[in-house]
Amino acid sequence: MPPLSDAAAQQYHADGYHLARGFFTDAEIDLLRRSAKADRELDQRSFGRADGEGGIVRLSLWNHPGDGIYGMFARCRRMVQSCEKLLGGEVYHYHSKMILKDAKVGGAWTWHQDYGYWYQNGVLQPLLTSVFVAVDPCTRENGCLQVIRNSHHCGRINHVLSGDQAGADRERVDELLKRPEQFPLIYVEMNPGDALFFHPNLLHRSDQNRSDRPRWAMICCYNAARNDPYKESHHPRYTPLAVVADEAIVETGEKRFADSGDVAWLENARDSSAASLLKS
Repeated sequence: MPPLSDAAAQQYHADGYHLARGFFTDAEIDLLRRSAKADRELDQRSFGRADGEGGIVRLSLWNHPGDGIYGMFARCRRMVQSCEKLLGGEVYHYHSKMILKDAKVGGAWTWHQDYGYWYQNGVLQPLLTSVFVAVDPCTRENGCLQVIRNSHHCGRINHVLSGDQAGADRERVDELLKRPEQFPLIYVEMNPGDALFFHPNLLHRSDQNRSDRPRWAMICCYNAARNDPYKESHHPRYTPLAVVADEAIVETGEKRFADSGDVAWLENARDSSAASLLKS
C-alpha cells in the first residue's frame, strides 16, 4: 500500500478525516492481532478509564515506539510519509495506544477532540494527526468510532471531565448534531487493516461494546517537528523518528512475536492532559 494520495490528503483537510481501506495487509494485521493478544506485558500495562456511563475503557499507552511490531507499524514508511503529507513536513511519534475494547465489557469514549487534551501539554498548534488502525472488525454493534464530519473547522472546544475522561462541551456538541447537513454524524465501520487518519480537532466518540466480539484498535499519534511543545509533559517533545521499510512489519513480527519489551510505556494510570482540566 502506498502512502496517502494528494486526493486523500485533500479529503482529510476538507472533512477532518480520511479512511484508507486496506492500508495494512492481511498478513501484517494478523501478526499485530496475534502478537498483541498474546503479549502479557501489554495486558499487564493496561489501565481502565470510567466512561461516565457505568463502563470501563481499557487501554495501554506508550511514548517512544521501540523496535518491536508496534514500533514497526508506527515507523513504517507508508505511515510516516502519509502523516508528513498531511502535516506538511517532518513528524515525530507523539505516542501510541492500544484500545482493548473487549466483548460485553468494553466501555465508551465520550465526545472529545484529541487537541482538547494535547493543548494542555504545551502544544501550540493543532499540527498533529492520529491514525486509528483496526485490529478487529469495528462495527456499530461492538462500538466503532463515530465522528462528526467537518467539526474540525470549529476549532478547539473546551473540555471538562466526565468520569475519568475529558469530554467536549456538550452544549456545543449537541448544537452541531442539530445541523446534520453541515456536520453529519458518521459511524466509521472498519475491517482489520483499515486505517483512519483524523484531525486533532475532529470530534469523535464510541459506544460501549455490548456484542460478543472484541474491538481492539491501535492508535498512533504524530506531531509536526516544527510544532515542538514549549514545555515538558508526559508525552515527548521532538524526538527524531527512525523510519523503517514497510517490509519490516512482517520481518520483525515473525522474529519478535508478542515482544513489546522496548517500548516506552506511559506509567501514569491517569493521563495528566485530562487531569489538568480539574485545575482549569
